[in-house]
Amino acid sequence: MFSTISPSFRHHFYTQAKRFTSELSASKLKVRKADALKPLIANKNLVFGQKFTDHMITAKWSEDKGWDSPEIRPYENLSLAPSAVVFHYGIECFEGMKAYKDKNGKIRLFRPDMNMARMNRSTERIALPQFNGDELIKVISEYLKIDERWIPNERGYSLYLRPTMIGTQEALGVHPSTDALLFVIGSPVGPYYKTGFNAVRLYATSEYVRAWPRGTGSAKIGGNYAPGLMPQRLASAKGYQQNLWLFGPDHQLTEVGAMNLFMMIKDEHGQPELVTPPLDGSILPGVTRDSIIQLAKDWNEFKVSERNITMPELRELVKEGRVLEMFGAGTACVVSPVKEIGYMGEDLKIPLDPNDPNSQAGPYTKRFNDAIYAIQYGEVEHPWSVVIN
Repeated sequence: MFSTISPSFRHHFYTQAKRFTSELSASKLKVRKADALKPLIANKNLVFGQKFTDHMITAKWSEDKGWDSPEIRPYENLSLAPSAVVFHYGIECFEGMKAYKDKNGKIRLFRPDMNMARMNRSTERIALPQFNGDELIKVISEYLKIDERWIPNERGYSLYLRPTMIGTQEALGVHPSTDALLFVIGSPVGPYYKTGFNAVRLYATSEYVRAWPRGTGSAKIGGNYAPGLMPQRLASAKGYQQNLWLFGPDHQLTEVGAMNLFMMIKDEHGQPELVTPPLDGSILPGVTRDSIIQLAKDWNEFKVSERNITMPELRELVKEGRVLEMFGAGTACVVSPVKEIGYMGEDLKIPLDPNDPNSQAGPYTKRFNDAIYAIQYGEVEHPWSVVIN
């Protein structure tokens, strides 16, 4: 009988029902501090994502009540039923962001509003609840003040933050979860790669696909990452550090590993052009990606293009000497320079710095990296860097 109700009335019904459920609110925050604190890890001994702070953030949601009070609590294991839907249907999404300390000891976040907006798009894509991003930023800010000692002071080091939401309904059956858990954990980190800021070799894989248009590639969900593990292992066995994901019969370039892809080329007039694949639903709208595009447009020194480019086209550009640089971009590493691509049995050499044979990155790659670092650590004043204390 419900199916006979008009769509407009149904929308009104759900809108009115939502008025009686609680929204996520930092004003309701509860704090329960750890009885004993963990020993800190020296920066030189940090391994990315291996150690975690003393506390975490949690907030439960249910379809009938909405959001419970968020809580800062000691870092501890979660208790979930074996029937929780996250285990069976991958109802899970997450974000990656960092907190930094500037030279004056101030805690900073880099464009946190973009992380909140993207996470809400991810939750919507897998039918998890929406939340007020500004309120979660306030809660994260309080958490950072409590666990401030875990934020490294040294440039190049930071506290990696992992906001996550999972479906927790105890039921088998493919349907939206009626219960969810939002949590945030923090991990002190240094450089993403043990080798530091060194150029990598990519394997252009046409055997496997990371994502596809109108799929879930534009959402940051766990289901996008597990299928890439076996291809990554195969690439490593061939002597390459990452996969360069291709799509379609024409081998369109999409992403590199779990990062967005950029290349500096010479256009048909011999002028420099920054090229990155467009956001067609298969590409993750990275915060670093957007920052690089905006910086390049602000500099206004070369053309910036979001357009498709195929691997055969790139191969020809390399052979014509029109490829200047390539790099991946993401929160974990900022930028990752590329020096070689394996494609169809051929290794294509990608230039680094023509003026320095020992350099591991080209001048444009280094410039983007330095510009973003300067903003993140408050070395230059910029609205992207948000001081929270």
